[in-house]
Formats: sequence, C-alpha cells, structure tokens
Amino acid sequence: MANEFDLSGILKAALDLQHFCESRNWDFCFIGGLAVQPWGDPRATQDADLSLLTGFGNEEEFVDQLLSEYKPRRENGREFALEYRVLLLWSHDGIALDIALGALPFEEISIKRSVKCPIAPGHELKICTPEDLIVHKAFASRDRDWADIDMVLLRQGRRLKIAQIFEDLSPLVDLKEDPL
Repeated sequence: MANEFDLSGILKAALDLQHFCESRNWDFCFIGGLAVQPWGDPRATQDADLSLLTGFGNEEEFVDQLLSEYKPRRENGREFALEYRVLLLWSHDGIALDIALGALPFEEISIKRSVKCPIAPGHELKICTPEDLIVHKAFASRDRDWADIDMVLLRQGRRLKIAQIFEDLSPLVDLKEDPL
C-alpha cells in the first residue's frame, strides 16, 4: 500500500513486535494508527498499538516476556501494566509500543477476526477489521479517534457491518464510566 508518510521506523518496530508475538504463538492484532492506514485515511502515527490476548490472571507471564525483550517507557512499567492493563515499551529503535493486555470478550473476538493486511511493499501486519477498529476507537473516544472513525466510515462505507459495530460496542459502553 502506498503511503505518503514515512512509516519505516514504526513499521519496522511493528513488524519486530509482530514477529516476537508470533514466535510465542500469542494471539494479538494491531489496533491503532497502523490499523487506520488500510481502512481509513493514511496518516502519520507516533506509536504502534497492539492488543494482546492475555486473559485475566496470566498477564505477568506476557508482561515479563515482553520486558525481557523491550525497554519499559516507565520506571514502574511492570506494575503499571498489571494495574492498568497496558504495557508501555520502547522498540529497539526508540519507537513507542503500547500493548493493551486484552481479556474482554470483544478483545478476544477482535483478535480472532483480525486479518493480515499489506501495509508496505512486501510486508503485512495483523490488524483488526475496520468494524473492530471503529469499536476500539469509539471506546477510546478521543478527538483523534473520532476523526479516524469518520475516515473509516467514509472509505469503507457500505462494506461495513454496522449492526456488528453496535452489537460489539454496546457492552463496552456499559462498562465505561464515561459514556461516549
């Protein structure tokens, strides 16, 4: 996929992280700005966001293996990850990696539905579907997320399974303290 932005550093970091996860047979997919590239409006992104299926109670095993390979972005990175379910790392080249420790039914389904998508010539990343990207972005609910959703809706249009989006988003909205 041609992209006017230079994703080489982020792409390299994402491919390295993907290889790390695949070598351990972990279930995962990319969910952030890298997933926006094929489904929405290609844009610059500063990090690689990954949803990693850890379940509840197994997080330490995943976190410890990741920390053996990557440098934490926080001094208390392990404790932060176990409390807030997100591990903030640096790639080997200094790219920010945000690893969401997935355990909710939607996260599991999103990872199972993910697809390998060409992101640059000769390279594929395992990314969430456009419907699941919309759900992830709506749940995060930041200004940038809503702009990304608009672009996914514009580019994917009638191909989207709108009923699936609402079905998947409804239970997440119930869990969230701040309504969308």
